[in-house]
Amino acid sequence: MSVPLRQQFDVALYIFKQKLKGNKRYPLVLMLEPLFRCNLSCPGCGKIDYPAEILNQRLSVEDCLNAANECGAPIVSIPGGEPLVHRDMPAIIEGLIKQKRYIYLCTNALLLDKKLNDYTPSPYLTLSVHLDGLREDHDRSVAREGVYDIAERAIKNAIARGFLVNINCTLFNNAVPERMADFFDHMMAIGLNAITISPGYAYERAADQQHFLNRKTTKEIFRKLLQLGKDRVKQGLPKWRFSQSSLFLDFLCGNQTYECTPWGNPTYNVFGWQRPCYLVGEGFVKTYKELMETTAWDKYGTGRYEKCADCMVHCGYEPTAAEDAIAHPLKSMLVALRGPRTSGPMAPELDTSNQRPAEYVFGKHVEETMEAIKAGRARTLTDDSECEDDHDHSHGCCGCCCGHKH
Repeated sequence: MSVPLRQQFDVALYIFKQKLKGNKRYPLVLMLEPLFRCNLSCPGCGKIDYPAEILNQRLSVEDCLNAANECGAPIVSIPGGEPLVHRDMPAIIEGLIKQKRYIYLCTNALLLDKKLNDYTPSPYLTLSVHLDGLREDHDRSVAREGVYDIAERAIKNAIARGFLVNINCTLFNNAVPERMADFFDHMMAIGLNAITISPGYAYERAADQQHFLNRKTTKEIFRKLLQLGKDRVKQGLPKWRFSQSSLFLDFLCGNQTYECTPWGNPTYNVFGWQRPCYLVGEGFVKTYKELMETTAWDKYGTGRYEKCADCMVHCGYEPTAAEDAIAHPLKSMLVALRGPRTSGPMAPELDTSNQRPAEYVFGKHVEETMEAIKAGRARTLTDDSECEDDHDHSHGCCGCCCGHKH
Protein backbone atom coordinates (compact mmCIF):
# COMPACT_ATOMS: atom_id res chain seq x y z
CA MET A 1 0.00 0.00 0.00
CA SER A 2 1.30 3.48 -0.88
CA VAL A 3 -0.65 5.92 1.25
CA PRO A 4 1.37 8.69 2.96
CA LEU A 5 2.20 7.79 6.56
CA ARG A 6 0.62 10.99 7.82
CA GLN A 7 -2.68 10.04 6.20
CA GLN A 8 -2.47 6.46 7.49
CA PHE A 9 -1.92 7.73 11.03
CA ASP A 10 -4.73 10.30 10.92
CA VAL A 11 -7.23 7.81 9.47
CA ALA A 12 -6.25 5.10 11.98
CA LEU A 13 -6.66 7.60 14.82
CA TYR A 14 -10.08 8.56 13.47
CA ILE A 15 -11.18 4.89 13.36
CA PHE A 16 -10.00 4.26 16.92
CA LYS A 17 -11.95 7.32 18.11
CA GLN A 18 -15.08 5.93 16.43
CA LYS A 19 -14.51 2.60 18.17
CA LEU A 20 -14.08 4.29 21.55
CA LYS A 21 -17.36 6.15 21.00
CA GLY A 22 -19.08 2.83 20.24
CA ASN A 23 -20.06 3.91 16.70
CA LYS A 24 -20.84 0.88 14.55
CA ARG A 25 -21.58 2.86 11.42
CA TYR A 26 -19.32 5.74 10.55
CA PRO A 27 -17.96 7.27 7.33
CA LEU A 28 -14.41 6.85 6.10
CA VAL A 29 -14.69 8.58 2.72
CA LEU A 30 -17.18 11.21 1.61
CA MET A 31 -18.00 10.76 -2.07
CA LEU A 32 -18.62 14.37 -3.06
CA GLU A 33 -20.10 14.93 -6.53
CA PRO A 34 -20.32 18.68 -7.17
CA LEU A 35 -21.71 18.10 -10.67
CA PHE A 36 -22.56 15.37 -13.18
CA ARG A 37 -21.44 17.23 -16.30
CA CYS A 38 -18.48 15.60 -18.04
CA ASN A 39 -16.39 16.29 -21.15
CA LEU A 40 -16.34 12.57 -22.01
CA SER A 41 -19.15 10.10 -22.65
CA CYS A 42 -17.65 6.79 -21.51
CA PRO A 43 -19.85 3.82 -22.44
CA GLY A 44 -19.36 2.16 -19.04
CA CYS A 45 -20.38 5.23 -17.01
CA GLY A 46 -23.73 5.47 -15.26
CA LYS A 47 -23.25 9.00 -13.93
CA ILE A 48 -23.89 11.17 -16.98
CA ASP A 49 -27.28 9.96 -18.19
CA TYR A 50 -29.28 13.00 -17.13
CA PRO A 51 -31.18 15.77 -18.92
CA ALA A 52 -29.16 18.89 -19.66
CA GLU A 53 -31.01 20.82 -16.94
CA ILE A 54 -29.63 18.41 -14.31
CA LEU A 55 -26.18 18.28 -15.90
CA ASN A 56 -26.10 22.06 -15.50
CA GLN A 57 -26.64 21.84 -11.73
CA ARG A 58 -23.67 22.64 -9.49
CA LEU A 59 -23.08 22.31 -5.77
CA SER A 60 -21.78 25.58 -4.38
CA VAL A 61 -18.57 25.92 -2.37
CA GLU A 62 -20.71 26.29 0.74
CA ASP A 63 -22.70 23.14 -0.11
CA CYS A 64 -19.50 21.12 -0.43
CA LEU A 65 -17.80 22.38 2.72
CA ASN A 66 -20.97 21.98 4.78
CA ALA A 67 -21.38 18.40 3.56
CA ALA A 68 -17.81 17.56 4.62
CA ASN A 69 -18.38 19.05 8.07
CA GLU A 70 -21.78 17.39 8.44
CA CYS A 71 -20.38 13.98 7.51
CA GLY A 72 -17.02 14.29 9.27
CA ALA A 73 -15.16 11.71 7.15
CA PRO A 74 -11.37 12.20 7.15
CA ILE A 75 -11.14 11.57 3.38
CA VAL A 76 -13.07 13.27 0.58
CA SER A 77 -13.14 11.76 -2.90
CA ILE A 78 -14.40 14.17 -5.58
CA PRO A 79 -15.64 12.31 -8.66
CA GLY A 80 -18.26 13.54 -11.09
CA GLY A 81 -18.83 14.16 -13.92
CA GLU A 82 -15.55 15.93 -14.46
CA PRO A 83 -14.77 18.04 -11.36
CA LEU A 84 -12.33 20.34 -13.18
CA VAL A 85 -15.26 21.65 -15.22
CA HIS A 86 -16.61 23.21 -12.01
CA ARG A 87 -15.48 26.84 -11.93
CA ASP A 88 -15.29 26.91 -8.11
CA MET A 89 -13.28 23.70 -7.71
CA PRO A 90 -10.10 25.54 -6.53
CA ALA A 91 -12.11 27.21 -3.74
CA ILE A 92 -13.69 23.87 -2.80
CA ILE A 93 -10.26 22.22 -2.57
CA GLU A 94 -8.84 25.11 -0.56
CA GLY A 95 -11.74 24.94 1.88
CA LEU A 96 -11.42 21.18 2.36
CA ILE A 97 -7.67 21.48 2.97
CA LYS A 98 -8.39 24.08 5.67
CA GLN A 99 -10.65 21.44 7.25
CA LYS A 100 -7.65 19.05 7.08
CA ARG A 101 -9.46 16.54 4.87
CA TYR A 102 -7.45 14.22 2.64
CA ILE A 103 -8.74 14.89 -0.85
CA TYR A 104 -8.71 12.71 -3.95
CA LEU A 105 -9.61 14.96 -6.86
CA CYS A 106 -10.71 12.60 -9.63
CA THR A 107 -10.23 13.74 -13.22
CA ASN A 108 -9.94 12.42 -16.75
CA ALA A 109 -7.05 14.93 -17.08
CA LEU A 110 -8.29 16.58 -20.26
CA LEU A 111 -8.32 19.89 -18.40
CA LEU A 112 -5.54 19.15 -15.93
CA ASP A 113 -2.67 20.99 -17.64
CA LYS A 114 -4.87 24.01 -18.17
CA LYS A 115 -6.07 24.08 -14.57
CA LEU A 116 -2.93 23.03 -12.68
CA ASN A 117 -1.93 26.61 -11.85
CA ASP A 118 -5.14 26.92 -9.84
CA TYR A 119 -3.86 24.41 -7.27
CA THR A 120 -0.90 24.11 -4.92
CA PRO A 121 0.81 20.81 -4.01
CA SER A 122 -0.24 19.67 -0.56
CA PRO A 123 -0.02 16.47 1.51
CA TYR A 124 -3.81 16.75 1.74
CA LEU A 125 -4.37 16.75 -2.04
CA THR A 126 -3.97 13.81 -4.43
CA LEU A 127 -4.80 14.16 -8.11
CA SER A 128 -6.49 10.90 -9.11
CA VAL A 129 -6.43 10.46 -12.90
CA HIS A 130 -8.80 8.01 -14.55
CA LEU A 131 -6.80 5.67 -16.78
CA ASP A 132 -7.98 2.18 -17.76
CA GLY A 133 -4.86 0.97 -19.52
CA LEU A 134 -2.28 1.94 -22.12
CA ARG A 135 -3.15 4.10 -25.12
CA GLU A 136 -5.28 1.68 -27.16
CA ASP A 137 -7.12 0.21 -24.18
CA HIS A 138 -7.87 3.50 -22.46
CA ASP A 139 -8.96 5.38 -25.57
CA ARG A 140 -11.33 2.51 -26.36
CA SER A 141 -12.76 2.59 -22.83
CA VAL A 142 -13.53 6.33 -23.06
CA ALA A 143 -14.62 6.15 -26.71
CA ARG A 144 -12.25 8.84 -27.96
CA GLU A 145 -8.78 8.74 -29.49
CA GLY A 146 -6.00 10.86 -28.05
CA VAL A 147 -7.25 10.99 -24.46
CA TYR A 148 -4.50 8.74 -23.10
CA ASP A 149 -1.72 10.92 -24.51
CA ILE A 150 -3.25 14.06 -23.01
CA ALA A 151 -3.62 12.33 -19.64
CA GLU A 152 -0.07 10.96 -19.53
CA ARG A 153 1.42 14.36 -20.38
CA ALA A 154 -0.66 15.95 -17.63
CA ILE A 155 0.40 13.28 -15.12
CA LYS A 156 4.09 13.81 -15.86
CA ASN A 157 3.69 17.58 -15.58
CA ALA A 158 1.83 17.32 -12.26
CA ILE A 159 4.45 14.96 -10.82
CA ALA A 160 7.24 17.30 -11.93
CA ARG A 161 5.51 20.17 -10.15
CA GLY A 162 5.33 18.29 -6.85
CA PHE A 163 1.75 17.02 -6.78
CA LEU A 164 0.76 13.64 -5.40
CA VAL A 165 -0.68 11.78 -8.39
CA ASN A 166 -2.57 8.49 -8.47
CA ILE A 167 -4.44 6.74 -11.23
CA ASN A 168 -7.80 5.07 -10.74
CA CYS A 169 -8.21 2.09 -13.01
CA THR A 170 -11.45 0.21 -13.66
CA LEU A 171 -11.33 -3.34 -14.98
CA PHE A 172 -14.03 -4.92 -17.13
CA ASN A 173 -14.40 -8.47 -18.45
CA ASN A 174 -12.33 -7.67 -21.54
CA ALA A 175 -9.29 -6.75 -19.43
CA VAL A 176 -6.13 -8.65 -20.43
CA PRO A 177 -3.98 -9.16 -17.31
CA GLU A 178 -0.71 -9.13 -19.29
CA ARG A 179 -1.57 -5.77 -20.88
CA MET A 180 -2.65 -4.35 -17.53
CA ALA A 181 0.65 -5.52 -16.01
CA ASP A 182 2.55 -3.67 -18.76
CA PHE A 183 0.45 -0.60 -18.00
CA PHE A 184 1.20 -0.73 -14.27
CA ASP A 185 4.92 -1.17 -14.98
CA HIS A 186 4.81 1.92 -17.17
CA MET A 187 2.98 3.96 -14.54
CA MET A 188 5.57 3.06 -11.92
CA ALA A 189 8.33 4.03 -14.34
CA ILE A 190 6.99 7.57 -14.80
CA GLY A 191 6.94 8.16 -11.03
CA LEU A 192 3.26 7.68 -10.20
CA ASN A 193 2.51 7.72 -6.48
CA ALA A 194 -0.02 4.87 -6.44
CA ILE A 195 -2.72 2.92 -8.29
CA THR A 196 -6.36 2.46 -7.32
CA ILE A 197 -7.96 -0.55 -9.00
CA SER A 198 -11.52 -1.79 -8.96
CA PRO A 199 -13.88 -3.98 -10.97
CA GLY A 200 -16.49 -1.98 -12.87
CA TYR A 201 -19.94 -1.72 -11.33
CA ALA A 202 -22.86 -2.70 -13.57
CA TYR A 203 -24.62 0.65 -13.77
CA GLU A 204 -28.17 0.10 -14.95
CA ARG A 205 -27.99 3.19 -17.20
CA ALA A 206 -24.54 2.62 -18.75
CA ALA A 207 -24.51 2.42 -22.53
CA ASP A 208 -22.25 -0.66 -22.54
CA GLN A 209 -23.85 -3.53 -20.61
CA GLN A 210 -21.75 -6.32 -22.15
CA HIS A 211 -18.44 -5.86 -20.36
CA PHE A 212 -19.33 -5.74 -16.67
CA LEU A 213 -17.73 -8.38 -14.46
CA ASN A 214 -19.41 -11.02 -12.36
CA ARG A 215 -17.76 -11.95 -9.06
CA LYS A 216 -16.20 -15.17 -10.31
CA THR A 217 -14.53 -13.45 -13.27
CA THR A 218 -13.43 -10.56 -11.04
CA LYS A 219 -11.55 -12.92 -8.74
CA GLU A 220 -9.94 -14.80 -11.64
CA ILE A 221 -8.75 -11.61 -13.37
CA PHE A 222 -7.33 -10.07 -10.19
CA ARG A 223 -5.55 -13.30 -9.25
CA LYS A 224 -3.87 -13.43 -12.65
CA LEU A 225 -2.99 -9.73 -12.58
CA LEU A 226 -1.54 -9.65 -9.06
CA GLN A 227 0.43 -12.85 -9.67
CA LEU A 228 2.00 -11.12 -12.67
CA GLY A 229 2.94 -8.30 -10.32
CA LYS A 230 4.73 -10.74 -8.01
CA ASP A 231 6.49 -12.36 -10.95
CA ARG A 232 7.77 -9.03 -12.21
CA VAL A 233 9.22 -8.10 -8.83
CA LYS A 234 11.21 -11.35 -8.99
CA GLN A 235 12.46 -10.21 -12.41
CA GLY A 236 13.78 -6.99 -10.88
CA LEU A 237 10.96 -4.64 -11.89
CA PRO A 238 9.53 -2.12 -9.37
CA LYS A 239 6.76 -3.31 -7.09
CA TRP A 240 3.37 -1.86 -7.94
CA ARG A 241 2.19 0.65 -5.35
CA PHE A 242 -1.52 0.56 -4.52
CA SER A 243 -3.55 3.13 -2.61
CA GLN A 244 -5.74 0.38 -1.19
CA SER A 245 -5.46 -1.91 1.78
CA SER A 246 -3.88 -5.34 1.46
CA LEU A 247 -7.06 -6.98 2.74
CA PHE A 248 -9.19 -5.32 0.06
CA LEU A 249 -6.81 -6.60 -2.63
CA ASP A 250 -7.00 -10.03 -0.96
CA PHE A 251 -10.79 -9.77 -1.18
CA LEU A 252 -10.59 -9.04 -4.91
CA CYS A 253 -8.58 -12.24 -5.28
CA GLY A 254 -11.35 -14.24 -3.63
CA ASN A 255 -9.64 -14.85 -0.31
CA GLN A 256 -12.01 -12.97 2.01
CA THR A 257 -15.78 -13.24 2.44
CA TYR A 258 -16.86 -9.66 3.06
CA GLU A 259 -20.23 -7.98 3.27
CA CYS A 260 -20.64 -4.46 1.93
CA THR A 261 -20.61 -1.50 4.33
CA PRO A 262 -22.24 1.19 2.17
CA TRP A 263 -22.31 3.76 4.99
CA GLY A 264 -18.50 3.80 4.90
CA ASN A 265 -18.52 5.92 1.74
CA PRO A 266 -21.64 8.14 1.84
CA THR A 267 -22.42 10.20 -1.25
CA TYR A 268 -23.52 13.82 -1.50
CA ASN A 269 -24.44 15.34 -4.87
CA VAL A 270 -26.82 17.75 -6.55
CA PHE A 271 -29.77 15.58 -5.50
CA GLY A 272 -28.74 15.52 -1.82
CA TRP A 273 -27.48 12.61 0.30
CA GLN A 274 -27.82 9.49 -1.85
CA ARG A 275 -29.27 6.22 -0.61
CA PRO A 276 -27.67 3.76 -0.12
CA CYS A 277 -24.27 4.37 -1.75
CA TYR A 278 -22.25 5.99 -4.52
CA LEU A 279 -23.18 3.26 -7.01
CA VAL A 280 -26.88 2.73 -6.28
CA GLY A 281 -29.16 5.75 -6.15
CA GLU A 282 -32.51 4.77 -4.65
CA GLY A 283 -33.57 7.85 -2.80
CA PHE A 284 -32.14 11.11 -1.53
CA VAL A 285 -32.44 12.94 1.78
CA LYS A 286 -31.52 16.44 2.90
CA THR A 287 -29.17 15.69 5.81
CA TYR A 288 -26.42 13.21 6.63
CA LYS A 289 -28.17 12.42 9.92
CA GLU A 290 -31.32 11.47 8.05
CA LEU A 291 -29.29 9.29 5.67
CA MET A 292 -27.74 7.34 8.54
CA GLU A 293 -30.86 7.04 10.67
CA THR A 294 -33.54 6.31 8.06
CA THR A 295 -31.79 4.22 5.40
CA ALA A 296 -32.74 0.52 5.49
CA TRP A 297 -29.09 -0.61 5.32
CA ASP A 298 -29.96 -4.29 5.78
CA LYS A 299 -31.84 -4.30 2.46
CA TYR A 300 -28.65 -3.68 0.45
CA GLY A 301 -25.47 -5.55 -0.38
CA THR A 302 -24.49 -8.76 -2.12
CA GLY A 303 -26.85 -11.54 -1.09
CA ARG A 304 -29.58 -9.07 -0.20
CA TYR A 305 -30.29 -7.07 -3.35
CA GLU A 306 -30.12 -8.00 -7.01
CA LYS A 307 -28.34 -4.78 -8.04
CA CYS A 308 -25.54 -5.60 -5.61
CA ALA A 309 -25.09 -9.24 -6.68
CA ASP A 310 -21.80 -8.85 -8.58
CA CYS A 311 -20.41 -5.75 -6.86
CA MET A 312 -16.88 -5.91 -5.42
CA VAL A 313 -16.13 -2.20 -5.81
CA HIS A 314 -13.78 -0.45 -3.37
CA CYS A 315 -16.34 2.17 -2.26
CA GLY A 316 -18.41 -0.61 -0.70
CA TYR A 317 -15.77 -3.07 0.43
CA GLU A 318 -12.69 -1.02 1.34
CA PRO A 319 -14.43 0.17 4.56
CA THR A 320 -15.18 -3.49 5.35
CA ALA A 321 -11.51 -4.35 4.84
CA ALA A 322 -10.51 -1.46 7.12
CA GLU A 323 -12.80 -2.81 9.86
CA ASP A 324 -11.28 -6.27 9.41
CA ALA A 325 -7.76 -4.85 9.65
CA ILE A 326 -8.57 -3.18 12.97
CA ALA A 327 -10.19 -6.37 14.31
CA HIS A 328 -7.45 -8.69 13.02
CA PRO A 329 -4.18 -6.73 12.77
CA LEU A 330 -2.02 -9.87 12.53
CA LYS A 331 -3.96 -11.14 9.52
CA SER A 332 -3.68 -7.74 7.89
CA MET A 333 0.07 -7.58 8.49
CA LEU A 334 0.65 -11.07 7.07
CA VAL A 335 -1.32 -10.30 3.90
CA ALA A 336 0.56 -7.02 3.52
CA LEU A 337 3.90 -8.83 3.79
CA ARG A 338 3.19 -11.71 1.42
CA GLY A 339 0.71 -9.99 -0.89
CA PRO A 340 -2.72 -11.36 -1.83
CA ARG A 341 -2.87 -15.11 -2.35
CA THR A 342 -3.29 -15.84 -6.06
CA SER A 343 -3.84 -19.63 -6.06
CA GLY A 344 -5.64 -22.26 -4.06
CA PRO A 345 -9.26 -22.45 -2.90
CA MET A 346 -11.33 -19.30 -2.69
CA ALA A 347 -13.29 -18.15 0.33
CA PRO A 348 -17.02 -19.05 0.40
CA GLU A 349 -19.23 -16.77 -1.66
CA LEU A 350 -22.25 -14.97 -0.23
CA ASP A 351 -25.59 -16.68 -0.87
CA THR A 352 -27.73 -14.74 -3.36
CA SER A 353 -30.66 -17.17 -3.51
CA ASN A 354 -32.86 -14.98 -1.29
CA GLN A 355 -31.90 -11.56 -2.64
CA ARG A 356 -34.77 -9.18 -3.32
CA PRO A 357 -35.38 -8.18 -6.94
CA ALA A 358 -34.08 -4.91 -8.32
CA GLU A 359 -36.21 -1.81 -8.16
CA TYR A 360 -35.88 0.77 -10.92
CA VAL A 361 -36.58 4.17 -9.43
CA PHE A 362 -34.12 6.36 -11.33
CA GLY A 363 -36.86 8.08 -13.33
CA LYS A 364 -38.65 9.27 -10.20
CA HIS A 365 -35.60 11.17 -8.90
CA VAL A 366 -35.08 12.81 -12.28
CA GLU A 367 -38.75 13.84 -12.52
CA GLU A 368 -38.72 15.35 -9.02
CA THR A 369 -35.52 17.29 -9.70
CA MET A 370 -36.78 18.55 -13.06
CA GLU A 371 -39.93 19.83 -11.34
CA ALA A 372 -37.76 21.60 -8.73
CA ILE A 373 -35.69 23.23 -11.47
CA LYS A 374 -38.79 24.46 -13.31
CA ALA A 375 -40.22 25.80 -10.07
CA GLY A 376 -36.96 27.59 -9.22
CA ARG A 377 -36.32 25.37 -6.19
CA ALA A 378 -33.07 23.77 -7.46
CA ARG A 379 -29.85 24.30 -5.48
CA THR A 380 -27.64 25.99 -8.09
CA LEU A 381 -28.21 26.46 -11.79
CA THR A 382 -25.24 27.56 -13.87
CA ASP A 383 -26.00 28.67 -17.40
CA ASP A 384 -23.38 27.07 -19.66
CA SER A 385 -22.78 30.35 -21.45
CA GLU A 386 -21.35 31.86 -18.26
CA CYS A 387 -18.19 29.77 -18.23
CA GLU A 388 -16.06 28.62 -21.13
CA ASP A 389 -15.34 25.30 -19.43
CA ASP A 390 -19.03 24.46 -19.30
CA HIS A 391 -19.93 24.80 -22.98
CA ASP A 392 -22.03 21.92 -24.24
CA HIS A 393 -22.17 20.80 -27.85
CA SER A 394 -23.68 17.77 -29.55
CA HIS A 395 -21.49 15.24 -27.73
CA GLY A 396 -21.32 17.00 -24.38
CA CYS A 397 -18.06 18.94 -24.68
CA CYS A 398 -16.11 21.49 -26.65
CA GLY A 399 -12.54 22.31 -27.58
CA CYS A 400 -12.08 24.76 -24.73
CA CYS A 401 -12.85 22.21 -22.05
CA CYS A 402 -11.52 18.91 -23.40
CA GLY A 403 -8.93 19.61 -26.05
CA HIS A 404 -11.10 18.07 -28.75
CA LYS A 405 -11.37 20.34 -31.77
CA HIS A 406 -14.69 20.67 -33.59
